[in-house]
Amino acid sequence: MTDDTKDPITVPSVDLTRYLGTWYEIARLPFAHEDIADRDVIAQYSFEENGKIHVVNRCVTASGEQEVAVGVAEPVDPSNAKLEISFLPEGLRWVPFTKGDYWILRLDPDYTTALVGTPDRKHLWLLSRTPRMDPARRDEWLATASAQGFDLTDIIHTPQTDEPFPSAK
Repeated sequence: MTDDTKDPITVPSVDLTRYLGTWYEIARLPFAHEDIADRDVIAQYSFEENGKIHVVNRCVTASGEQEVAVGVAEPVDPSNAKLEISFLPEGLRWVPFTKGDYWILRLDPDYTTALVGTPDRKHLWLLSRTPRMDPARRDEWLATASAQGFDLTDIIHTPQTDEPFPSAK
């Protein structure tokens, strides 16, 4: 049993250069900005000129439309395992309490699978460099979250299809 009053444990360090690129969402806890029917959810990370991380999240909605959210993330500690992320327009990112936590809880040595959560344990994402993951591997990674006190009762297994993204609206 875990002590849910303590923050989840993150990985000791993250090489952000290796972390950049495309990640496919394999599973997630329900999140206000993602409908339960969203599919083909991906996140793309790249460095901005100022050293912050440019974030582009894409998904296909139940109606078949592409939704895109653009944001910026930056590490909040030397390990690079704890980041803050904002999807507000650039001119509003200074507003207090508008950034979300993005903590890397588990990361395989090859940077092909990542488990990301928030310290309040309300949000969780299992990410992979490939659109599909073996169910046994997926369950093993989600067990890590459960061991850290995340309630996986409502976990959503994100459908990843081979269909191209529709044009953004």
